[in-house]
Amino acid sequence: MKFALILLATGAAALPTHAQQAEQEPESQPARYLLGASVASRPEYDGASTRQTKLKPLWAVQWGRWRISTSGGSALLGFGREGGGAGASTLLIDSSKLRLGVALRVDSGRNSGDSSTTQGLPDVKRTLRARLYANYSFAPDWNLGANLSQDLLGRKGGLTAGVDLGWRFYRSPTLEWASGVGLSAGDAQNLRSYFGVPESAVAASGKPAYTPGAGLRDLHAGVSFTRPLSKHWFVFGGTGASHLLGPAADSPLIQQRNGTYANLGLAWRN
Repeated sequence: MKFALILLATGAAALPTHAQQAEQEPESQPARYLLGASVASRPEYDGASTRQTKLKPLWAVQWGRWRISTSGGSALLGFGREGGGAGASTLLIDSSKLRLGVALRVDSGRNSGDSSTTQGLPDVKRTLRARLYANYSFAPDWNLGANLSQDLLGRKGGLTAGVDLGWRFYRSPTLEWASGVGLSAGDAQNLRSYFGVPESAVAASGKPAYTPGAGLRDLHAGVSFTRPLSKHWFVFGGTGASHLLGPAADSPLIQQRNGTYANLGLAWRN
């Protein structure tokens, strides 16, 4: 809960700036929204050798500084640089170079029975997560982002952190390409929930006991594209890879340290 207090303190400190900037904005702005769907292929979980392919809906809505979206929807609506991610978010600081915001989202946790490798392990309960994110644009097509995300309900989701470098390396009226690379990490609670094997689950899971501490989770990189089809319709897609690091990579649940993902979709935005 310490992180929640930090979020509140940060928000209170930024409120004057937020209010001052809000006064400079038009009193009423039309809502922006997006609807779409994508097909994504990725490992069942971080470190799994088996893959899953799913069709999932995408949507996002923005009213001024307030946004709510599914995972992936926010970036497609045009404010991916801010790093708000899924759930509800708002900007506290919004300048030409620096953006700072907070977000809330529901974390589905993990149903250990969904994969043969994690059967017998404790489930990770659904919880509410708070996220503090910042993004600094140090060049027209380069930006550096960072985030902290905390389980607010104490359901063993723990704290995660990440830093990412993004580069939009091609842009034209008909096509845009972007790439990125980043690192993620977790505290001891987060890594024990998703990569640990408690003594009480050794017999049921058939895995040796493992109690990781805080550390890095993975190194990841990817490339994505967006191609307009008309004024409102566009196709999008991407591919990438990740490599597990530190305590996560040493877990007995890990079948392979390297993983890949790919997605392709169609969406409409106003």
